[in-house]
Amino acid sequence: MEFRLLKADEIDVRVAQVKESGCSLLLYKDARVDMNILDTTIGLGNWQRRHYECKGNLFCSVGIKIGNEWVWKDDAGAESQAEKEKGEASDSFKRACVNWGIGRELYTAPFIWIPSSEISIVSKNGKATTYDKFEVTKIAYTDDRKISGLAIWRLANKDKDRKRVFVWQGGTNE
Repeated sequence: MEFRLLKADEIDVRVAQVKESGCSLLLYKDARVDMNILDTTIGLGNWQRRHYECKGNLFCSVGIKIGNEWVWKDDAGAESQAEKEKGEASDSFKRACVNWGIGRELYTAPFIWIPSSEISIVSKNGKATTYDKFEVTKIAYTDDRKISGLAIWRLANKDKDRKRVFVWQGGTNE
């Protein structure tokens, strides 16, 4: 079973690290993307999820009905900084879905660095940080499901207009 590749508007972007010289970004998907892909690809009644604890870790098991049998794939989640229990459940679900292949292509993303000239960097408790938000506007894939092109825009904020800040095509950054 092969799931479709993620669309640009299904991919979220978060700041991974900030230095005075710029910031690095990470691509991710949220649990609603996984649920929508499961619903539209295999149908509402042909998948299910269960959560369980093992050795202090919360796991999610995602089952897909194949023929008359249920096939299950599991993974553990990590607590989030905001709502730790909800975040852990969501993370374990997303990771179990990656085991099915949903969003696995995100692991082929290039290193994404945005120079300080393109973002607003401020100091918070003596450390560089940014409150800028970003979005994926275009993404392309190879036949073997690897990211081959990517465009990311910085959203408008009080200091800067909306602007393309990252373009990558098959191994080169612009």
